[in-house]
Order: sequence, then C-alpha cells, then structure tokens
Amino acid sequence: MDHQNSPDNRNRLNPNNGGYSQGYSNNRQPMYGDSPRSPRGPPSPHLPPSPNRNPYQQGPPNLFIPRGPSSSGPPPLRPGPPGSYLQSGQPSPRVPPSPRIPRSPGVSYDPRGQPSSIPTTPRTPLPQQYLSSPISPETPPLTPPGAVHHHKNFDDSPALYLKTKNSRPLNGHDSVGREMDDTLKYYYDSETEDSPNDTAEPAYPAEAFPVESNYGFYPGHGNTKGKGRNNLESSPLNTADIKKNHQYPTYPYNDTSPAFDDESDNYNLYYPHVPNGNQRSRADYVAWGSDHQVPVSKEEIEDIFIDLANKFGFQKESMRNMYDHLMCMLDSRASRMPPSQALLTLHADYIGGENANYRKWYFATRMDMDDELADTRSGKYTPDLKGDNLKEKWNQRMNQMSQYDRIRQLALWLLLWGEAAQVRFTSECLCFLFKLADDYAKSPDCKSKVQPVPEGEYLRSVVTPLYRYIRDQGYEVIGKKFVKREKDHAETIGYDDINQLFWYPESIDRIVLKGRSTRLMALPHSQRYQMLGQVDWNHAFEKTYKERRSWFHLVVNFTRVWIIHVSIFWYYTAYNTPFLYTDPQKPEPAIQWSIVALGGAVSTLFMIAGCISEIFFIPLNSSNISTLTKRFIFLVIVLIINSAPTYYIYVKARSAPTSLIIGMVQFFISLLTTLTFAIVPSANLFGRLSKSSQKSQALQTFTANYSKLNATDRAISVALWCCVFGCKFVESYYFMSLSFTDPLKAMANRRVIGCGDRLAGNICSYMTVASIIVMFVTDLVLFFLDTYLWYIIWNTVFSVLRSLYLGIAIWTPWRNVYSMLPKRLYAKILAATNMEVKYKPKFLVSQVWNAIIIAMYREHILSVENVQKLIYQKTPSDDGKQALESPGFFLAPNSANFFPSMSEAERRIAFFAQSLTTPIPDPLPVQNMPTFTVLTPHYSEKILLSLREIIREEDQNTRVTLLEYLKQSHPIEWDNFVKDTKVMAKENNNNNINDDQFRKESKECKDKNMDDLPFYFIGFKSSAPEYTLRTRIWASLRTQTLYRTVSGFMNYSKAIKLLYRVENPDLISTYANDPEKLEEKLAAMARRKFKFLVSMQRYSKFKDEERENAEFLLRAYPDLQIAYIDEVKSGNGEEPKVFSVLIDGHCEVLPDGTRKPKYRIQLPGNPILGDGKSDNQNHAIIFYRGEYLQMVDANQDNYLEECLKIRSVLREFEEYEVPPTSPYSPAAEMTHKDPVAIVGAREYIFSENYGVLGDVAAGKEQTFGTLTQRITAKVGGRLHYGHPDFLNAVFMTTRGGVSKAQKGLHLNEDIYAGMTAFCRGGRIKHTEYYQCGKGRDLGFGSILHFNTKIGTGMGEQMLSREYYYLGTQLPLDRFLTFYYAHPGFHVNNIFIMLSVQLFMLGMMFIGAMASTLTLCDYNPDPKAELSPPGCYNLVPLFDWIKRSIISIFLVFFVAFLPLFFQELTERGFIRSAMRLGKHFMSLSPFFEVFSTQIYANSIVTNLSFGGARYIATGRGFATARIPFSILYSRFAGPSIYFGMRLLLTLLFISMTMWIPHLVYFWVSVIALSISPFIFNPHQFSFTEFLVDYREFLRWMSRGNSKSHANSWIAYCRVSRTMITGYKRKKLGHPSEETVGDIPRPSLAVIFASEIVSPFILATFCVMAFMFVKSFDPLNPGHPNEGPSAIIRVSVIAIIPVLLNACMLAGLFLVSLFLGSIVSFSKFGAIIAAIAHTWAVINLVGAFELLWFIEAWSLPHAILGMIALASIQRFIFKTLIVIFLSREFKHDETNRAWWTGKWQGRGLGESTFTQPFREYVCKIVEMSLFSADFILGHILLFMLAPICLIPWIDKWHSTMLFWLRPSKQIRAPIFSLKQRRKRAYIVWTYGLLFAIMFITFAGLIAGPIFVGTHLKLKLNIPI
Repeated sequence: MDHQNSPDNRNRLNPNNGGYSQGYSNNRQPMYGDSPRSPRGPPSPHLPPSPNRNPYQQGPPNLFIPRGPSSSGPPPLRPGPPGSYLQSGQPSPRVPPSPRIPRSPGVSYDPRGQPSSIPTTPRTPLPQQYLSSPISPETPPLTPPGAVHHHKNFDDSPALYLKTKNSRPLNGHDSVGREMDDTLKYYYDSETEDSPNDTAEPAYPAEAFPVESNYGFYPGHGNTKGKGRNNLESSPLNTADIKKNHQYPTYPYNDTSPAFDDESDNYNLYYPHVPNGNQRSRADYVAWGSDHQVPVSKEEIEDIFIDLANKFGFQKESMRNMYDHLMCMLDSRASRMPPSQALLTLHADYIGGENANYRKWYFATRMDMDDELADTRSGKYTPDLKGDNLKEKWNQRMNQMSQYDRIRQLALWLLLWGEAAQVRFTSECLCFLFKLADDYAKSPDCKSKVQPVPEGEYLRSVVTPLYRYIRDQGYEVIGKKFVKREKDHAETIGYDDINQLFWYPESIDRIVLKGRSTRLMALPHSQRYQMLGQVDWNHAFEKTYKERRSWFHLVVNFTRVWIIHVSIFWYYTAYNTPFLYTDPQKPEPAIQWSIVALGGAVSTLFMIAGCISEIFFIPLNSSNISTLTKRFIFLVIVLIINSAPTYYIYVKARSAPTSLIIGMVQFFISLLTTLTFAIVPSANLFGRLSKSSQKSQALQTFTANYSKLNATDRAISVALWCCVFGCKFVESYYFMSLSFTDPLKAMANRRVIGCGDRLAGNICSYMTVASIIVMFVTDLVLFFLDTYLWYIIWNTVFSVLRSLYLGIAIWTPWRNVYSMLPKRLYAKILAATNMEVKYKPKFLVSQVWNAIIIAMYREHILSVENVQKLIYQKTPSDDGKQALESPGFFLAPNSANFFPSMSEAERRIAFFAQSLTTPIPDPLPVQNMPTFTVLTPHYSEKILLSLREIIREEDQNTRVTLLEYLKQSHPIEWDNFVKDTKVMAKENNNNNINDDQFRKESKECKDKNMDDLPFYFIGFKSSAPEYTLRTRIWASLRTQTLYRTVSGFMNYSKAIKLLYRVENPDLISTYANDPEKLEEKLAAMARRKFKFLVSMQRYSKFKDEERENAEFLLRAYPDLQIAYIDEVKSGNGEEPKVFSVLIDGHCEVLPDGTRKPKYRIQLPGNPILGDGKSDNQNHAIIFYRGEYLQMVDANQDNYLEECLKIRSVLREFEEYEVPPTSPYSPAAEMTHKDPVAIVGAREYIFSENYGVLGDVAAGKEQTFGTLTQRITAKVGGRLHYGHPDFLNAVFMTTRGGVSKAQKGLHLNEDIYAGMTAFCRGGRIKHTEYYQCGKGRDLGFGSILHFNTKIGTGMGEQMLSREYYYLGTQLPLDRFLTFYYAHPGFHVNNIFIMLSVQLFMLGMMFIGAMASTLTLCDYNPDPKAELSPPGCYNLVPLFDWIKRSIISIFLVFFVAFLPLFFQELTERGFIRSAMRLGKHFMSLSPFFEVFSTQIYANSIVTNLSFGGARYIATGRGFATARIPFSILYSRFAGPSIYFGMRLLLTLLFISMTMWIPHLVYFWVSVIALSISPFIFNPHQFSFTEFLVDYREFLRWMSRGNSKSHANSWIAYCRVSRTMITGYKRKKLGHPSEETVGDIPRPSLAVIFASEIVSPFILATFCVMAFMFVKSFDPLNPGHPNEGPSAIIRVSVIAIIPVLLNACMLAGLFLVSLFLGSIVSFSKFGAIIAAIAHTWAVINLVGAFELLWFIEAWSLPHAILGMIALASIQRFIFKTLIVIFLSREFKHDETNRAWWTGKWQGRGLGESTFTQPFREYVCKIVEMSLFSADFILGHILLFMLAPICLIPWIDKWHSTMLFWLRPSKQIRAPIFSLKQRRKRAYIVWTYGLLFAIMFITFAGLIAGPIFVGTHLKLKLNIPI
C-alpha cells in the first residue's frame, strides 16, 4: 500500500512535497483547523502560534487542493520562520482533512495544501488587527472590566471592536501575504506551460484575491511600521515611527487659537506643526523625478508656491495642498508623455489653449484690447486691435513663455482657486481675479516686494467680501442667527448673476471702489489687484435673468414645441372640418385654403407670445428693449402677411377668381413661416446671437458654444426625429384628426331645444358647443401626448439597434460571448499599449480571471464548489509536465452547472463577458495611466449598520428584522456566510484539541445541528466583536450604506495592483524574498493612480456611533480620505471660524480620539449656503487629485471585474495620445477638437430584487441610465446626472465646478454642471462596457418623495437661465432630444393628468346630455335619417371617447416598453416577460398612475408656489406598516382629493353613459385614491386595520388642547401656508421646529391658481348640473319654469358653511367666558369635538337634502354634489386668499380659539385682530374637517372588504416583497398586556367601525329604498 495513502498518514503533512497526502476520508466534516476568512476581504482572524498550530495554516474551509504525483521531483520548500517545521522538515501538527479538488494556478497554497489566499468570508474583518489599536488611550472601554459577553447582551460598537485587548498575539497575521509572495518566485521562474519546473507550487498574485479586502484589512501588513500602511501592532500607535517616515501636514488647532500667524515674516520651509516640516516635501511624484529630464524641478516648483504665498497672502495649508495638487497633476500627465509636454498641455488646458476657459473669457471680455492699450501707454508698440491678430499674438506669447512662467501661472491659478470657496461657482469671476493677480505678479511692484504679505490676506480682502455678498443675498441675521430671507429667485442675485457681470467689458467697467468715485479698471494694471479689497461689490451686481415663477417660461423656452404641435393640429383640423366655415351648399376651395393657411398665423402668435413673455425674465436695458422691439415689429408684420389674405378672401372676395390663387400662395407662405419658426432658434433668427456685437460673442462663448456632432451622429439624430414626427403626423391624422371630424359635424351646428333656466335663460342650449370646446382642448392635449409615445417607441428602437451594433445584446451566441472571453480579456483588459509580454496570454488571463472569481467568492456570491468549476487549474499533461486547464465554463452551453441560476454571480459574469464583446479603447500600462479621484458626498447616510438595526425590528409596525429580510432575499449568500462563520467558530474553539478529541468531536458533530441554529438566525453564536461585526458587515454590504460604497470602489486600488503585478513580472521576481516591500510598491502605485475622497460634511458633529463607524472606515482603508467642515467658535460675538479639513487613515490619532488633519484650510464662512450637496462637494473639491473625477453617491457599489476596465474608461476622454504639435502652434487650430467633458456609465440597480416597488424604481433608473442615455449621448443630448459619471476635472473646475449651488433653484445640482459643459463646448459621452452598482428607494413613500424631489427640481430647472439658453439657441434636432429626454417627460405627465381631467369634464357634459335628451338609434348608414325624430346623435361622440381612451391607455402602457426591450436585449425574452408579468401581477400599473400624478402635481405646485427643497427620501427597506392617518396626510393633497373628485365624476358618467372602455378610467381613478394603502406593508391585516382606524380618529381629533405635530389641525395649517406664507420666525418656540421658511407667492400667481382656476371648474360643474335641471320634469321637451338650478345648488352649498359659522360664533363666546374659569385640561378638545361633529352632520345633511330635492335621483344627486363641492372649494379658497394673513409658525392661535385663553400666547399686537382671522380659519376648517372625516371613512370602507379575504396578508406580502408564502414574514410577538390591549381595541373600534359603516350605508340605501317605493311630491322653493 502506498505510504502516502496509509490511514496513519492521511492527516499529516508530507515534507517531501509540501502538501497533504491524497488519502483522506470522503465524508469529512468541516475542518477545525481551517482558518476563517473575511467577506470581500482578506482572511479573517488568525490564531496565535501554538505547539499544535502552524501560523501559516490559512485557507478556506472545505477547500483542499492536494498535490498530485509528479515525475519531476518535489518542489523546494517555502521559507518559513526560523525553527518552524517548514525549515526543520518535521511533520506538521495534525490538521483535519479537506475535500479533494484540483489545484488552481495563480493560487498560493499553505503547507497543508490549502489556498492561503482565498478567504471564505467576503469583506469580513480581521478583528485582531484592531483589538489592540485603541482610538484613544484615554477613552474608557465601553464594556466594564471583567464583563462577560452574553448572547442576549450584544455590544457591537466598532469602538469596542477596535479597542478590545486580546491575549492572542498576531504573529500569524503576516502569513497570507508572505505565503503568496514567497511562492510567487517559483511561479514566475517558469512559464507554466513550457518550463521544466512546472511542478513548482503555483503561487497566485496577492492582488488576485485581492490583498486588501473590501473589508479593508491588509493581511500581509499587520506589523508594518512606518511604511505608509496602517500600524496595527498590539502596542499603542507608534506616532514616532509615523513621524519618522511620513510628513503629516497638520495644523495645531485650538478653539481659541488664531487661524493665521500674522506675525510670520516668511513662508519658509519651516512648519512647526508638521512632522519634519523643516524639510522639503518628500512626496514621491515618480514621473516628475530628476531622472525624467523635468523642465522645472520639484524644489523649484515648491519655491514658486512659497514665493506666491508670500506675495499674495495665501494660507500655508492651502499652499501645501495646491502644491501637492499640481504635482499630482504633472505626475499623472508626465507618466504618459514627456514632462515638458505634460506641463505645456496642462498650461494650455488651464490658461492658454483653445479649450481653456480663461482664454475664452480673455477674448470675450476684450481683455486683449485692454492689454494692447496698456502696452501702448507704456510705449512698447503701436496697438493692433484686430481680433485675429490679437489671437495670433496670444499664441506667440504663450508659445514663447518659459516653462518656469507656465508653472508660475498654474500655481497662481490653483492658489486663487484653492481658497476661493463659494467664488469657485463663478468661473468667470475667478478668471477676472486671476487676470488681476497675474498682472500684479508681473509688475515691478510685486517683483520688488520683500516684506511678505500676512497669511490669509487673500482670504480676508478678496474672497470674504464676495462670500459675504453671496451669503447676504440669501440670509439675514435675526437674533444673532442667520435666517433664510423670504424672497424668491427673481429677487436674489445668485451665482449666475454674479458670474455674468464678468462676461462683458462694459459690465466690468462698472466695478467701482468704495465711495463710488473711481473705477477699478481705470487704475493701472499693476494696482488693480491690490485694490480689490476696496471694491464696492454691493453696487456692482444686478439681476441678469429673473427666475420668476411663471408658466410663461414654457412659452419662451419651448416655443418651437408649441409651434410644431398646435400649428399642425390647426392644419389637420381646419382641413377636415370645412363644414364649420364654408357654405354647405357649394364648395369654397379658396376659403378652405385660406383658413388652413392660418396655421402660419398660429405659429407667429406663439412667437409673439414668447417675445412678450421674455420681458418678464430678462433685464430691460436699452439693448434688450431694442432687440425685443425689433423682434416684435417683425413678428407683427409676419402675422399680417399670414392673416390678411384670410380677411380679404373670407370677407371681401369669397367668389373672386383670384381668391383661390391668393389662398394657395397664403398656404405656402404659412408653411414657410411655420417651418422657419419651428426649425430656426429664435436667438439665431433675430435677437441675441444674430448680431456680431461683443455681447453676442460673449453669449455665444458661454451659452451656445455647442460641440459639433460628426456626420454619422448628426444623421442618426435627424433620422430619429424624422421617424418620430413622420409616424406621429400620419397616426395623428388618421387616428385623431379624422375621428374628431364626426363629433364636430354632429354637434357643432346643433343646439339643444326646449331647455331653460330661470336665472341663466337659454344658456343651456349651448351645451353642445361647450362639449365640443372641451373635446377640442382634450384632442389637442392628446395630440401632444402621442408625440411622446412615438418618441419612446423610436428611441427604444434606435437604442436597441445600437446595442446590437455594439454587441451588447444577449442574442449574441453563447460561443461568441463566453468561448471568446479569455481572448477578449487578454486583448481588451491586459494587452496594454507598449506592454512587455514575457508570459503567454493564457497564463496572464488565468491570473485575472481567477482573481475575479475569487473576489466573488469572497463576497459570498460563489461557493467553494462554484470556485472549483470556474477557475483555471493545473493538471498533468501527457509529457509529464503540468499545464493550465481552462474552466469548462468557457465552452459549456449552460451556466447553471457553474453558479446558481439568476444569481448575482451569473449577472456579473454575464455582463462582464458581454461587455467585452463591445468596442473598448485600448488601455495604457498602469504606470502610464492618469490619476483619478472618486468623490462621494456624505451627509447623514448610514455608514455601517449597527447590530441593533440588524436584529431588531425597526418599530412596532415592522414584522421583520432587517437581517431576516436580507436572509430571504440573499439565501445563497447567507448560506455561504454561515458556513464560513461556523468554521471560524469551530476553529477558534478547537485549535488546541488533540487527534483523539478531534475524531470524537467529528463523530458527534452530526448530532449537534441544533447548536448551529444561532448561526442561521443571526450569523453568530458568540457576542465577541469579531463575530458580531462580521454579521454587521455582511448586512451592510447588502444594503445602501457608505461602507458598501467605500469597499466597492476601493476595488480600483486592487485592480490597479493586480494589473501592475501582471504587467511587471520583473517586480515580482525582484522582491520575491521581501513581500512587504513588494506590497509597498504595489500600494504606492495604487495610491499614485487612485484616490478616494469622501466629503463628510457633518464629520465634526457626528454622534459617537457615527464617529466610531467613520473611524472604522479609516482603519480599514487607511488610504481613504475624508474632507469635513470644522467650526471653531470665536469670542466677542464674532462669527465662528470655519475650516475645510482633510484626514486619512495615516493621520495621527490624538488623545481625544480625533485625527490630526493633513490639511486644515480656513474658509470665509459657513460653506453650506445652498441645499447642501453641491456646497459639500465644493468645499472638498480642493482635495481631489489627478486629471479626472468620478462622482459617486453614498449608496453605490463597484466590482473588481468592472474596475479592471478603468484604463479604457479614462481613455474615453481622448487625452491618452500625445499631441503631435504644440497647443499654441498654428497647426493646433487645424486639428482642434472639442474636449470630452463628461463620460457617463451604466448603473445596475441592485435594489431591483427587493419587491415590486424596488423593482419599479430600479426599472425606471435602469432604462434611463442605459437605453435612454445610450442614444441621447450618441445624438448629443446627454447631460450630467451625477453618479457614476466621470468628469474632466480641469474642464469642469475651470467652469464653475461639478455642480451648482443656489438654494432651491439648483435643487437638482448635478444636471446644471452638465448643461454648463454642454453649452461651453464640452462633449458628453456614454460607455456601455462599464457599470457600477446603485441603490434606489424601496418604499412607497420614499419613492414618491424622490419623485417629488425630481418634479420640484424640474420646476426649478424650467425657471433657470440654462433652459432659456438651450431652448432658444439649440438646433432643432438637438433641442428636441434635450426637450423630450428632460423637461418633456414632466410636461407629458402634466398633459396626461390634464387629459384625464378634461376627459372627465367632457364626458360629464356628454353624460348630462345623455341622461336628459332623446338619443338617436344607432344606424351604420351615414346617409340614413336619424330616428326617432328630434333626437340627438351622440354616437360619434361615444366613438371619439373610445378612441381617445385607447390613446391615453397606450400612453400609459408605453411606459413599460423601454424596460421590456431593455430586459429583452440583455436578459432574453423569458426573463423580460417574467419581470413584466411580476410587475402587472403586483399591480405596478396602479403605482405608475399614482406616480404620474405625483410628478405632475409637484412640478405644477413648484412653478406656481415654489417650495422646492432637498428631500431625504430614505433608502432603507420598506417593511414597516405606515398608519393610515400618515399616508392620508401625505398624499391627500397631491392625489387623493383629485382622485376622489374624479371618482365622483366617473360614477355619474358610468350611471348615465356606460361603455366598457370606462373600465380603464375606473382603474386609474381607484389607483389615484387608494394606491398609498395598496402598497403599504400589512395594510390588510385585520387587527392592524382596526388599530389604524383608532389612530385615524385620534389623528382627526387631537391637537386642540395641546400642540401635536401629528394631527389633522397641524396638517391643515401646513397645507394652507402654501398660499398664506408664514410670519417671520419667532426664534426658540418649540412648535416652530417642524416648519421652515416658505416665501409667500405673488398675488398674480395666487389669483390665477387659487381663484380663477377653481372658479372655472365650478362654472363647468354648475353648468352641467344646470343643464340636467333645465327641462320641466313633468313636461319633457319644455324649459323648466321652476326655481333656478344655479340658486338651488349654491344655497345648498352655502347652508353648511353658514351653520358652521353660527355654531362657531356661539362656541367662541362659550370658550371665551368659560375657558378662564374651567381648569379642565380637555376643555378645548371638547369644544372642538362639538364643532367638528356639527360640521360632519351639516355636510351629510346637505347631501341628503340635495338628494331629497332631486326626488331621490341618484345620478342627479351625484352631479349636484360635484357642483356643490366645486362651489365650496371656490368659496374656501377665496376666503383664504382674501381674509387670511400670514400664518404663525406656532399653533397658539388654534388652541386659544378652543380654550378661550388668548393672553400669554405670544401674539403681541395681533392679540386683538387674530380672533377674527381665526374665525375665518375655523369656518374653512370646519368644512374641511367634515370632508376629510367622510372621505377617510369612505376609503376605509373601500379597503375593509379586502381585509376579510382569507390569507390576504400573506398574499399581499407576496405581492409587495416577492417572497414565497413559505418564506413569509412572521407575525409580531406581543406580550400578554399588549395582546389584551389590542384585543380591546379590536372589539371596541371594530364595533364602532361597524356602526359607522351601517350608518353610512343607511344614508345611501335608505333614500334609494324610499325613492323606489314612495313617490313624493316636492314643492320646495329652491
């Protein structure tokens, strides 16, 4: 028997082959000796060395790769620690056997044969690294000494985890990295397939795993000291070692210390607060070293910065920051081109090149002429003021400039920019400052200056005045606090207004010094900068564009959209309805030609409307007035030309022979007019850009400098819109226009006979005309809607075709996608330009592919078995050598055998393989790639989930813990995680057992499954931090946390290291014996090429838990950089000093637990002046490094395989190639190409699997981010949408930054940066081969909050000047792309809801006629006589209604088309159909209808009233049940009221003119009314439903005795403040905390929206009711001689209001006299209850009275209620507008009214006037209360029957969460007391609910019964 296979040796290490023997037991249990691992990270905690344990024993459990027999002899032993068994040759301790799988190439194995580099627990930490690294020596432990951890008492704080002392040493920690690197030399000594040494153990590059896990732990460097890594040894942090090897630029800040040392006399190299600060910077800028022939050395550059800081007074910290910034930029460029060229191109990008913003500004403002004149005055030469010559001279000057001077200009620009704070948003202002500073720097005064300027002088004298002007525009000081000013954008001089001052030379000339006597530009060039501190900025700026809240913005900006639609609609309608305007007895073709030709006049009228509307928005200076006047006169002339012939033909010469010719000529002139106005932008036609003035050139430069599309892209753009409008015009003509002809012919000339009203007379006879008018408007709205329908269809078609062209469709055969994957991986990922190839491609591919697979394994999405099948492995070859065997996955036709079907692994591998089939730019070698930074803004997003958040329910309304939900959503990943955790626990518990114990316990293990339950329930069995933290991280990596984002995007670092190792095998062999040095080299390269910057705005104000989590991030990822705002209070009432601070994981930890900053730069004040995010980005932008930025949100993810493509993504900027000529040579202009400003990328929405709402939100984001952007980028219409776009950092930072920041206006801050880049010549591209992960909102409320934020943000965008410029200057095809991809979507939503409302109104009119008139019988013969005689033919109207309903349905249905095709192309038909089917089965169409209304309401409300603000939507799992009252208060205003009004109207329509097509409207109306409750978790649980009812009644009644935020009265008050506004804030009142500052809208807006609109609606409703009452009920066909229906419905509407007013007056007297006497605390509540009960009775009585008067006719009673409600609505809005003054922010007046206690309420002078105001309030509130009370009960009655369906809660949860019934969420567990209380509530309120239901049913059924069986004779005066 083979000795190796003997039972005695099967568990022993064979020293001859370095591995385990092959004999082992096949039924092996999990190894006790296996080391745990870390999820998405390095190996997990390692055990201390002991006599029974080898410190190198590490590897995944159940993963044993034995060494096969080899004919070439044993490999050499790996080096081990002195005295270890590896060197002594002694047998190793007993280690249990592992399952047998073949070895993998590229994987290093420990002496047991275990792959030491494959950790089993993805991203799980190595706790021991932190157990002895305290945050602060002084911080007391969170757990008392001697405390024992118990399973029921978890302390999961990272502080404990980081502080806990562990008796186990960390000697084994270095083994992983060392093991891998020690064995690499054997791998690299041979070429795997050819070398005779193939028997050498294959080692795997450390980065393939990768070494630093996404959990942030560095397995190979636990004991590294002072080498730039995290010092995690067991002793306290050795700051001396850190100082010795690092320069940590910090500033000793003290709350009382000054910001600057004004006494310092020089900016020398001595920085006392910086370790080794007396030496020059030793930062390693490799490509800018002395061995690269740099034009200016690092030392010289540093001297330049020091000199400029001395001359201008820049901060030292800022100087050092900007020095590093410039050097990183130079190093980045010099890595791929000669240093001289790097400096030259960088200078061209910033200062002097064709694409430099400074150069564009310089010539736009004629600074060239200013310099010429200055040179003339100095006597240098005669000026030559021709533009071309000046530009030539500029190029000559730039070309002749020395490299030293170029560096000096760059340094000056960066120093100015680095401290500019809010001024960075004003790019041209910064150009102006640079011009003045550069002139001063060149002057003899500056050169001869010896005494340095005090530090901070630039901040104090230049930046701070501008900052304060900007701040004071939005804020004022009240009570020593800054309070938002109550003024809207039109009165606020914002960033854009300030910036535009510097666009025009005449504006710059207006800048004067204080005293207003001297102009700044009149001073000599050398003196201007020094006088900036004396500038009177308060009188320098003015509004350059007024962002008024008005719908006229749509008229001005989108004139061409209205012209295209309304004009064509006129042509179609006029042509098809000649019977309306011609003599029916004879043909009149001339008149028909002429009337149709009025379409040109319609187009001209829209142009005139746009011209007049423009007056409201642009400043009326002489230039603008002249332009508008000329335009108006021209348009009037055009209007006369288009309309005068019609007057001549129609009035003067109907039968003249020349009339036909005139009409035809008029028609062609009309077509020419329409085409001209539709195609040519108005600014180009006549106006701003039509002249060659200097102002026009500036506008062209900064607002219309669009990049040109190439011929192919332009052809695609034109073809797209030809297809859209070609199909639209054909379909609209046949389907809509022709179908509208018959209703017009049937009703236009028909009048109703025999009707009349005593008050209105025979107005009712025009009911047919009113119906036609409403139908006409409805048809016009539908005409707009089907354009968007065709846009969606053709955009999808073009996008799908492009995806096929690019090869990203799943229809590509498997063989082409996967069998070619290794070759493509080599060609497109590894085969970098100029890469030295020493190894065969298969060997290199195996390293990268195995790295990807193992990375997925570490993330728990693959099991060990999956890894075995997917990685490259070594197998014996026929010649006795070992060869690489490719995984069978590449050739197998079915992937199910390799990873779980429809799993995350399948998705990622499939996309990776598919993406490599697309064209990808060739990568550069790692050392040549540019440097880039990932920037993530963070405010209060969750960093790391706490244990409490994971294993406890969110609140009492939650039926599932977060962990339970995640386990059910990720069952495979949880199972993998549990397996690893069990191995870890067993290893830790049994590391010292002997062989007998092991065998015994292995046999007993089968009987201990019950002991494993804690692992499956909560992921751990011990409450030790190393276990609890693993579970926390596992959950955090599957939710939307910052930790997930950081760990995901840190994969860039791992990808760079991996690629660098693969590309540089010599590096591996050089450091084969020094793995720590190798890791340092790899880490240095990663740090050099990649930075991750998190802008944590609130870091200094974090609570303990947040600070601990942030500290955990820094220790896990030492290279992570955090920028935050630090505020230091000042004494003597001065403003606090604010600093922008940067720290990273290498910064020293101070005794108080904070870190010593790397940079600490003072700001002029609080930088958060806007909505937050943009300001947060702006303060941190100075800390970015490199040439490119990737913008990432704090809820995203990234993957190793995607990070490997980063070099290709960065090549999309087209800056890899070295320019062939100097950017300043004449030839450069010949080859000039617009720069790429933004490169967009796809996003995978990883929240798509969390239920129907998560998938709906994910689907919308997915289609927009892929399908839509794919084609919009191609045709030049894509903008910037934030995440995860890559930005050209130089381009964007010199043009205002990465976002805009005016509060409210720039709510959607990212898109403005895209519009700026778009308008200023930047190209915007989109990549298909790269994607990031992105989370989305998951709950009904959070998704709709997001929709509201987007909708209100779009309302603000429509006010902006960017939309004005784009709408009036873009070419037609690009304008249409911009419009329909951005504002058109929201306008379409408005039109959808408007069409529904108009449809209901029109059908109400038709229903009114159908219920009272004699209708004709249907006869298909159009020539047949109508019967019976005197009938009214409504059949054409019914046909039109059917067609129109189909149109609206198609518009809704097409919303699902993009998602279907997106899934179809990328995942196949089956999955596409399944996903769409799940959407429909989960009632997602209900949600789509509701969200459409939310979008429409938010934008309409914002355009009218404003109030846009950032809404924190929340990204958690929506598993908690929200009470009915909260849902009602949230959505009543936006949708429920609207839905119930439509429901009442639809009920009347259905009773009078039922057709099956109305089912669609019933679905839509029900969706508008009850969607919030349908998508509420556990809404239909019977017990919870009744608890909800109790809460609803309490919500309606509370808040009258004492303040309560969650009450009906609070909801009512907040609702009306949109109209009334608030009084100025009374600081410090508790009840004011929940309200904000809302400016009161203008009177014109209030009048139009709150009086005119309700009046029109009431008029139409009353008209319909009047019509049905205009016939004599006893003598049909004759007018009604009885009381007027108008008076009847008006009186019934007013009666409840008057009764409420009388009751309120009486109760006021009662409360006034008894309130001060009665001390009963509920007195106010009782008085309010009496009044509210009275109001409900009045409203019910009014309806019953109306029904009684209508002789129990239910349809007439319903129509009467519609009219009654519209009248009351008009009355209430009128009362609010006229009588209600501003609202107090507190609720004292409400309580004073009910309690009668008016004194001491803080009302001041309003004490005597407030009772009358409150009286009017209460009249309105009483009626509103009764309506809400009844409406709430109706909704509850609608929902109640559903609760009675068996198992409804389970089915409902299945619908919402997509969980199988067997996986259903458990019912909550209540205590006995709670169960008794709930039982009492169920019985009590169940009985009350039943009584209310019977009462309401009786009020409906009783009159029906009475009306059916009793005939009453009515004789009522009304």
